[in-house]
Amino acid sequence: MSIFKAYDIRGLVDEEITSDFCFATGVALARFLKGEREPGTVIIGEDMRPSSSIFAAAFSAGIMSQGLDAIRIGLASTDMLYFASGKLNMPGAMFTASHNPAEYNGIKLCLSGARPIGRESGLLMIEKFLNEGSPLGIGSIGVEKEENLLNAYVEHLFALVDLTDMRPLKVVIDAGNGMAGFTAPAVFKQLNVELVEMYFELDGTFPNHEANPIDPKNLKDLSLSVKKNKADIGLAFDGDADRCFLVDEKGELVNPSALTALIADRELAKNPGASIIYNLISSRSVKEVIEENGGIAVRSRVGHSYIKKLMAETGAVFGGEHSGHFYFKDFWRADSGMLAALHALAALSQSKQKLSELLQSYNRYVSSGEINSVVEDTEIVMSAIESHFAPMSGITIDHLDGLTAESADWWFNVRASNTEPLLRLNVEATTQTLMNDIRLQALALIGGK
Repeated sequence: MSIFKAYDIRGLVDEEITSDFCFATGVALARFLKGEREPGTVIIGEDMRPSSSIFAAAFSAGIMSQGLDAIRIGLASTDMLYFASGKLNMPGAMFTASHNPAEYNGIKLCLSGARPIGRESGLLMIEKFLNEGSPLGIGSIGVEKEENLLNAYVEHLFALVDLTDMRPLKVVIDAGNGMAGFTAPAVFKQLNVELVEMYFELDGTFPNHEANPIDPKNLKDLSLSVKKNKADIGLAFDGDADRCFLVDEKGELVNPSALTALIADRELAKNPGASIIYNLISSRSVKEVIEENGGIAVRSRVGHSYIKKLMAETGAVFGGEHSGHFYFKDFWRADSGMLAALHALAALSQSKQKLSELLQSYNRYVSSGEINSVVEDTEIVMSAIESHFAPMSGITIDHLDGLTAESADWWFNVRASNTEPLLRLNVEATTQTLMNDIRLQALALIGGK
């Protein structure tokens, strides 16, 4: 299977991704950018994985061999790379495998203005150029320079969220040995918080736990620390710090849909009547909150390239995904875990409530969380599920992304993975009993492992 995925490039270090591969990908990207008439400089960032700096250097050499220049910004979170691409209006490349285990690495690419390069918007063409073996440039060689943009990134975040008069808060952050350990100190030293640091040491071998906060087992340490330290809030970031998950003062995981609703509420207060994007596995409460606050709720497929495209088409000011990605129009429609965290802190500071109390009005339904099942033929299974549920009274079916069945009291979505023989099931209902019933019906039809 190709290491060119739906939204990025990702594979095993030294087996699938090597220095030679990165050089060749730099050459292929340069060829693609010339065809797109993009600016002639590429910004390159890297995470803390041992191979990232080596691969970034090889990639930069490939870029320069085609006459393009490179700006190396060094250690960075992915949203810091997007900031650089947006601020300087240049294409970018981030060397990271995000939440994947230590043996992986990868490349996230964007056009100038942090516009995404996904499968349909350039990755297939770059892969084609790579396989063809693009000719080396005959003209002049490009120039590489280094630039430190951390302080500029922090200044931009604070220009978007007002935290000047915040009340004192105790905050625990689990950086998971990822890039939040680099960016968070620069951000939080300017805030009125008592910060408890967890796993801030940059270590791409992830000695404490995987930097994947969507898996509840990786939040256990954070939950215990929040309770032990009697903190107001806990924040967990993934490896490249573009996603953020919250834990409340009780040590309970905050539903990402509740954070989407909270930020939507705040953005609509600043932008009355604006459009807000939510993906189709978000809680029904997100759409309700958007409409209750006078906004226009726009439903999207899962995936950042779809969200960003819809934001551009609709002029939406914000978009949220249940996976912990949060997108902001004033951040070049890119996702930023740190910006989402600052919105949560601002709301908590202004409310004078505890976090669990603040979010109570956004938690209206019972959800299953994402359940993954290994199946041999996803299309056959989804067809069987549709045949079972479609004839039921009051049921609507749509195929925006996989299969969604919806009634007045419940809904579920089942989608095939882009990269594995998996079906992903999400169920939500008005009661625990009803959610359990729909979940069991769907799982019985899915079978699998």
